[in-house]
Amino acid sequence: MIAWYADHFVLPLPETHRFPMAKYRQLRERVAAELPDVELREPAAATDAELCRAHDAGYVDRASRGELSVNEIRTIGFPWSPEMIERSRRSAGATMSACRTALREGVSANLAGGTHHAKHASGAGYCVFNDAAVATRMLQAECGIARVAIVDLDVHQGDGTADILGDAEDVFTLSLHGDRNFPFRKEVSHLDVALPDDTGDQAYLAALDQALTTMSRRFDPQFVIYLAGADPFEGDRLGRLKLTRAGLAARDARVFDFCRRRELPLAVTMAGGYAERIEDIVAIHFATISAARTLHRPAS
Repeated sequence: MIAWYADHFVLPLPETHRFPMAKYRQLRERVAAELPDVELREPAAATDAELCRAHDAGYVDRASRGELSVNEIRTIGFPWSPEMIERSRRSAGATMSACRTALREGVSANLAGGTHHAKHASGAGYCVFNDAAVATRMLQAECGIARVAIVDLDVHQGDGTADILGDAEDVFTLSLHGDRNFPFRKEVSHLDVALPDDTGDQAYLAALDQALTTMSRRFDPQFVIYLAGADPFEGDRLGRLKLTRAGLAARDARVFDFCRRRELPLAVTMAGGYAERIEDIVAIHFATISAARTLHRPAS
């Protein structure tokens, strides 16, 4: 399986910043050390034209030039820098590359991505550009894919994805998230499943089963992009849904089985994770990558 990474494009942050940027490097290092059948590749950066399939051209230009307002930067949550833009472009490029690879080989992954709070004309919540939305429109513009499903299982609603794609008839946006969690003003996805605090494994998995069934009744995807957030974990500082690692593994298995039974190509992105111990975040993402390999089929 091919996995795409961009952690060496480092976003400079203050030492006191709460975002666990080191998780990306540690995940790549663990994949390289323990999964020899996963080939790691560096993606190209997303171009302006690719980004503007999902984003307002003026926003892309102002973000790239460092001309966002103080409030816009505060909403994103990262200090502006050229490195922030380069990394954001590479992350979107990695998801596009994973999608192209999955069309040939069944599955591929971005060892980052899942930047689902970025809206059409703004960023938010550590998200500058929305990689899933950008990749969706790339699949449709370049790859002959008419219908894409985005299955967002980060603990936070994919409000940016809903803002960009929620009214589209050729996309299905599914978000399973914490009802009382960020963002506090939700957007409307094609299917939103809002869960209470302390949901736990059993109720979460039942809700996911029902959501996937509902999606399959309402939409016939040709491709799936999966946001495999680590933040529903019981040890996450921001999550509150209280899933165990076994529950998260069962969650991944349900998505992978959904794609396997329908022979759908799948691109996996990591999305959020804010556990006290960065090793826990890495372990959850690593388990997702390891399990995704079962969907790989060698390119002919």
